[in-house]
Amino acid sequence: MKKLAVALAATAAFVLTTPAVSAAMDSESYQAQAAASDAAINAHEDMMDAFGKDSLRPGQYVWREVPDSAGPERVVISLSDQLAFVYRGNTLMAASSISSGRPGYDTPTGQFQILNKEVMHRSKKYEDAPMPYSEFFTSYGAALHAGGTPGEPSSHGCVHLPTAFAKKLFTITDVGTPVLIGA
Repeated sequence: MKKLAVALAATAAFVLTTPAVSAAMDSESYQAQAAASDAAINAHEDMMDAFGKDSLRPGQYVWREVPDSAGPERVVISLSDQLAFVYRGNTLMAASSISSGRPGYDTPTGQFQILNKEVMHRSKKYEDAPMPYSEFFTSYGAALHAGGTPGEPSSHGCVHLPTAFAKKLFTITDVGTPVLIGA
């Protein structure tokens, strides 16, 4: 019994002295999801200013050159608009239609970063399905990649991009590039 009391006391001391992980650090926390949603709203407004477009047809994208000196890249996804936005620094460089996860296969929302890139990946979960220009942003396999963009959510949780857009995006992003996904 004495050993149990000592073990419980040691555990309590450890728990009380170990700092809790901040919710703001969790990529899928409420705060991360809210920040990503705000970024998506702002990106849609930026698309209107930069390209004079309020929407894009399925499979359509727009791209303009922005100098590397403008700053690092980041990707913003708007699930409600089914659009992706690419910034270099604070300048919107590109926008594209997407297809996100269909019901039951929801695309995660929050603040992520590219963890791994593969020019041609094959799904381990979904019958060896091709995933060209994959840019993984979760440890459980969600990625930005070339795929069908029918104008509505249709994937198993990934963000499908038009092939030409996915190829260009793949060339300008690096492991560590931020990916913000808002509802």
